[in-house]
Amino acid sequence: MTRSLTTLTDLVAAVRQATDVRTGWTDTADLVADRLRAHLPGPEVLTPDQRLGRHDRVAGHLLHAEPDGAFSILGLVWRPGQTTRIHDHITWCVVGVLSGIEHEELFDEALNPIGTRDNPPGEVSGFAPPGDIHRIRNVGDEIAISLHIYGTDITRVGSSARRYYN
Repeated sequence: MTRSLTTLTDLVAAVRQATDVRTGWTDTADLVADRLRAHLPGPEVLTPDQRLGRHDRVAGHLLHAEPDGAFSILGLVWRPGQTTRIHDHITWCVVGVLSGIEHEELFDEALNPIGTRDNPPGEVSGFAPPGDIHRIRNVGDEIAISLHIYGTDITRVGSSARRYYN
């Protein structure tokens, strides 16, 4: 088994253990973030072709969906300049940056900017609704790759976004 697959297998087991605690969303996001910090894989968790991304949009690659729907893990590939719309989420989310730098803009419920942060490789953050309105963009000159863990099976719901804002 390759290092990436071993790491992903270990990460899935650790996330499963964290979600089995059955606590609130904010605490679950914190527990899962701790597990991701301990088991953060490298960009090689994606294939070389997946790491190229897409020219037309951020590329998402499902790496794991828990059979009971408790969580899913996606690898996202951001080419330079790619961005999300301002959005919030249907559940808790934990993000770990594997390569590149992701610039995040944070907003309050009235869509007033409340902060920004640049997330370099190794940075892990977690959040849960409410208070999770943000936009992410790759402001660098190289591809950025991040791992996103959502508190639902993303294949069943189609998207982690609850609402998009103008």
